[in-house]
Amino acid sequence: MQKLLANMAIMIKLKVKEDMVIRSYPKVELALLYFPDSNPRVAVNHLNDWIKRCEPLFVALEECHQSRYAKFWSAKAVRLIVDYLGEP
Repeated sequence: MQKLLANMAIMIKLKVKEDMVIRSYPKVELALLYFPDSNPRVAVNHLNDWIKRCEPLFVALEECHQSRYAKFWSAKAVRLIVDYLGEP
């Protein structure tokens, strides 16, 4: 029974991943997907904190030349964020 539930959970995660559109996002929009009940500025701050705490993600974003001062996340940066932090 547990194996069946685990397989169902994996299938649901895969389905959710298919629904997330990987594209360029304004930082505020992506942050609000992760923190929908927050003030926009607070949501961006929270997402930035998560990124700083995930050292491999932080390094990967620097390697793809994603400026922390940019107003938008590139599609490549969004893919990295979703891969490291999971779906919003």
